[in-house]
Amino acid sequence: MTFRALITLAEGIDDLQTVTLIDVLRRAKVEVVVASIEARRMLTCARGTRLTADAMLVDLLAQPFDLIVLPGGAVGAQHLAAHQPLQQLIKDQSAAGRLFAGIAESPALALQTFGVLRQRRMTCLPTVSNQLSGCNFVDQPVVVDGNCITAQGSGAALEFALTLVEQLCGKATRSTVSGELVV
Repeated sequence: MTFRALITLAEGIDDLQTVTLIDVLRRAKVEVVVASIEARRMLTCARGTRLTADAMLVDLLAQPFDLIVLPGGAVGAQHLAAHQPLQQLIKDQSAAGRLFAGIAESPALALQTFGVLRQRRMTCLPTVSNQLSGCNFVDQPVVVDGNCITAQGSGAALEFALTLVEQLCGKATRSTVSGELVV
């Protein structure tokens, strides 16, 4: 079975987190679609890396994904949080019981704004955890609560990506990918 994952791009997202997510999920043979929420496909990450999206998010809204991931980066997470079509997409993903995830600032700034973290155990970059309400912050690198997976920051990006692989594809695939990466 082929799984589909959507990774959202916005101007100012975190370079390391985004590239790690794309790379690790593709190593697991997940069909990864990288989509821009901006008015253009080529974007600049927080530290100057330029990425080109596969598609525009507005063109994918009717397509189902097994997983939707929001990378962090303060500026990028703010852009993601303000994007109304993404908000509805994440709400629908959550309601359907399909996986959604965020790392670093995105859980606190975007996922919480979207209303999908209520009563959930979750984590985020500790420096933005003071902005949380209605959910239970857990000071761990990666937290899984049902169909919601969250992570603290760039230092947890590889563990986060491998956890996403496990949630989508199972422990055996995670083990294979981990072995290839010599983790």
